[in-house]
Amino acid sequence: MKSTPTTRQPAKRPAVTPAQRAANAARTRDFVRGIVAEMRRVTWPTREEWIAATLLTIALVVGVGIFTYLCDLALGYIFGWLTGGAR
Repeated sequence: MKSTPTTRQPAKRPAVTPAQRAANAARTRDFVRGIVAEMRRVTWPTREEWIAATLLTIALVVGVGIFTYLCDLALGYIFGWLTGGAR
């Protein structure tokens, strides 16, 4: 016997009433107003602080990159010496 696959229909959502739409719009509006109010309270960095933080980040990334490269180089030599130079 050959069975036919049954396809499931997605569940039907109940219709959204105008009152629900208005409530959703009011909640969304309150949410956005809260975001705007919170953004006004944020203490933004000055230009000097922004530049100093950026330079520090770049220096740290370069430093970690050099450190990682040197560790890789050293471990490559050590394991090459231990394995007789096999790659």
